Amino acid sequence: MASTRDYLELHFIVLLWGFTAILGALITIPPVELVFYRTVLSAALLGIVLIARGTSFRLGLQTIIAIVLTGILIGAHWITFFLSARVSNVSVSLVGFATIALWTSLLEPIILRKKFRWYQVMLGFLTLFGLYVIFQFEFQFAWGLTLGIISAFLGSLFTVLNGKWTHDYDHYAITFYEMIGALASIALFFPWYSYKVQGLQLVPTSIDWIYLLILALVCTVYAYSVSVELMKRISAFAINLTVNLEPVYGIIMAVIIFGDKERMTSGFYLGTGIILLAVLAHPLLNKMIPSISDGNLNTEHRTPNKE
Repeated sequence: MASTRDYLELHFIVLLWGFTAILGALITIPPVELVFYRTVLSAALLGIVLIARGTSFRLGLQTIIAIVLTGILIGAHWITFFLSARVSNVSVSLVGFATIALWTSLLEPIILRKKFRWYQVMLGFLTLFGLYVIFQFEFQFAWGLTLGIISAFLGSLFTVLNGKWTHDYDHYAITFYEMIGALASIALFFPWYSYKVQGLQLVPTSIDWIYLLILALVCTVYAYSVSVELMKRISAFAINLTVNLEPVYGIIMAVIIFGDKERMTSGFYLGTGIILLAVLAHPLLNKMIPSISDGNLNTEHRTPNKE
């Protein structure tokens, strides 16, 4: 049974995931190089965790290939997420990321052959209305918000596909091979990218290394390992509801850390409030409204998307 400490730890983990966008803004190397170092460090740390736990790396060749290919999506998701924060600001990138619940509600029925639910469509339109309000007041951040939305779509697609393996294989082994996939996709992308930007910036500053280690060790490996442990005691509903607070925590921290750079118009916060209303209402409606397909309450277990 979950204790008060468990719930506090869960909120702390969500706080760390919200902090990733801030780290992305603080690190000076470009987003592609940033994600390269994040994947290398995360893969190395996850490898150490697997060895320390005595967990086998063997998942079967076909499964490993499928997971590595899925890892390409997480690499693209991270790049667009950090790029969104660079071309706009942290708040805008987090609002774009908040649409991940909308994308998941659309992609799950298509990929997993589930039935659409009327309230998910309704919440989807509410989310779109919130985005429309933001674009009306903050059109200068249109490119950043668009990148955030693309990042959310890629993250949602990754999460839906990732759910095929989470019940059959070790979470750490899955994530390890996904980091390999993300690293491979970036490595293949480097020649074109290097030519396009006339060289790579692969030498982080001293402070960049500190931020990168925090990003990989604390916000990725540590946060994920604790979230997996908490899933044993906290219901999927409670986890989903809390994870939806990630943009809220991130925006609050961004305003505190970056000050005036993150202060937006009232229209932005109105649109953000509409989106967050839809995001927070989704798990509540999932809990309250019986499933159309089987007549049971939806309490399915999800692996939270980790930034």
